[in-house]
Amino acid sequence: MWPFSRKGPSGFSSSSTAEEVTQGIDANGLTAIVTGASSGIGTETTRVLALRGVRVIMAVRNMAAGKGVREALVKEVPTAKVDTMELDLSSLSSVRKFASDFKSSGHPLNILINNAGVMATPFMLSKDNIELQFATNHLGHFLLTNLLLDTMKKTARQSKKEGRIVNVSSIAHRFPYSEGIRFDKINDKSGYSSGAAYGQSKLANVLHANELARRLKEDGATITANSLHPGAIQTNLFRHLGFINGLVNTIGRLVLKNVQQGAATTCYVALHPQVKGLSGEYFVDSNLSEASSKGKDPELAKKLWDFSKNLTK
Repeated sequence: MWPFSRKGPSGFSSSSTAEEVTQGIDANGLTAIVTGASSGIGTETTRVLALRGVRVIMAVRNMAAGKGVREALVKEVPTAKVDTMELDLSSLSSVRKFASDFKSSGHPLNILINNAGVMATPFMLSKDNIELQFATNHLGHFLLTNLLLDTMKKTARQSKKEGRIVNVSSIAHRFPYSEGIRFDKINDKSGYSSGAAYGQSKLANVLHANELARRLKEDGATITANSLHPGAIQTNLFRHLGFINGLVNTIGRLVLKNVQQGAATTCYVALHPQVKGLSGEYFVDSNLSEASSKGKDPELAKKLWDFSKNLTK
């Protein structure tokens, strides 16, 4: 990543790392769930949250990989409180089982980080016959969040600490079809564009956070919901993009963020005191930013909420 990055009002920049943006923060007593925690920025987010004292539940599709990452984290951070639980976001039944098992554990929940995602996959349907990127990146997280909301509200009341829900979106939310979200074309293979479908799912992450923030405020819940763009990061998300993947591996270290920088905004929004009380916002490089016009469309957000609710009945 370019070494010369201008700091924003928060005091941080695109070059700031997750450790730097959480320096000095004592998060002991907090519990977080991080989806997609077995690789990339999900692993780094887990590591840094654990470093700051958070008990972290790693929600992972591949339990063998998740346990391996957990062992490595605990070896590096002996005080880390980290557990793994199985979660396949592309399967609504898996999401329901995860939520049920978590609630049965009796753990509180202060922070939910909806991080996991797939990018630019060939056209595929999930186990519930929904286009895979929309199912994994948005719908699974939508259902997971709804199923865990009561636990978060209870935790916020009892602990008197603000709960935080963080949706990891992407700059790609600016580039889906001009309609914003093509509700009638979600599962249409004809004319399918993997890039457009990815952008649509990332737009859904922003809209979901915004509508959730509105509803939480209406309920008077002490929980915030925000979305963010982590930056262009050198991770395995590019694996389906052939030539681009080759470029990423060749020159990525010169122009892209590393995972330590890539996890910074997530950790900032999840833990930093500067973010207290901010909800329905969009962050880039650990600073407040502006989502796209579609991302700020309240009517589109409500329509997506109703559409998603219907799909997850």
